[in-house]
Amino acid sequence: MLPTFFRPAALLLAGLSTLAACSQQTAQDTPASAGSATHQAAVPAAYFQSAETGVQDGGVRVIPITTPKGKFNIWTKRFGHNPRIKVLLLNGGPGATHEYFECMESFLPKEGIEFIYYDQLGCGNSDNPRDTAMWSLPRYVEEVEQVRQALKLDKDNFYLLGHSWGGILAAEYAFKYQQHLKGLIISNMMMSCPDYGKYADQVLAKQLKPEVLAEIRQIEARKDFQNPRYMALLMPNFYAEHICRLPLDQWPEPVTRSFAKMNQSLYVTMQGPSEFGVAGKLVNWNRVPDLPQLSVPVLSIGGKYDTMDPEHMRMVAQKVQHGTALICPNGSHMSFYDDQQTYMRGLTKWILGVDKGEEKVAL
Repeated sequence: MLPTFFRPAALLLAGLSTLAACSQQTAQDTPASAGSATHQAAVPAAYFQSAETGVQDGGVRVIPITTPKGKFNIWTKRFGHNPRIKVLLLNGGPGATHEYFECMESFLPKEGIEFIYYDQLGCGNSDNPRDTAMWSLPRYVEEVEQVRQALKLDKDNFYLLGHSWGGILAAEYAFKYQQHLKGLIISNMMMSCPDYGKYADQVLAKQLKPEVLAEIRQIEARKDFQNPRYMALLMPNFYAEHICRLPLDQWPEPVTRSFAKMNQSLYVTMQGPSEFGVAGKLVNWNRVPDLPQLSVPVLSIGGKYDTMDPEHMRMVAQKVQHGTALICPNGSHMSFYDDQQTYMRGLTKWILGVDKGEEKVAL
């Protein structure tokens, strides 16, 4: 599912606190890093030097954007400084926040990779117009373009990483504005919502115990999505298998913090309320036929246990002109936590390879 794990915060957090205590799942062994797959050159001192003038605020910049409904403020925060590599992060949901990306701080700086947190309109620290007419994929594409211009990102330094719903937004941005990109990373998101719906129904749902699936289907048939029983069934049987495979009582704090700030209006409007299919504005979104149009280097990331079909993610890398696939063998939807070393080694190696002029990077 596009953003399967982003349920209304109260239910999700209640499910975490209730089920984690009784969870018997053991921790997924994380493969020890045998050393960075990239050359560990010393990070230039300039990476840590602030480019701010006057009173410094840690790289935070609030960007005014123009929309059909007026002007709003968008929150961003830069981490590090590298004029050749600037990675703009697009969070999932729709409606989560930048905060679940905080694990990047443990990996990208030591490679000298600058990255930029960004809360989309209606998310986190950015303005929330509380108007469902604003929850629109084309409008979000124009928002990203305005943010790009304000941050002075261009084809010589601009990498766009979108995770889950952010992957849809990143791809859609690239189809219109790839001339401004140096590299595109589509993380844990299929390029067809109808294909995802089939995968969820024909593969993921069938992995559930028959009695569990039957009860989930009954709740969904009644449209009783606020029922605490729905989350009680999903957490151990679905989320713990396909969203984040760490033990429920060890889910990363940045993840639960981001969930607690979920914009439910944005999520349901775009995605729909069900965990087994898309029923919102994105229900018919399909860009698979258009993938050959992408000439910018593309990294397609998936996980063996993801809510997204890993074979589809391999296909994305094959259909674009200069694609590379990274499938995390122990990862799920949040592979940057439950198969962290694989994800981060591959991501950093690919970014540094593209920076050197490689169009297809061998991982």
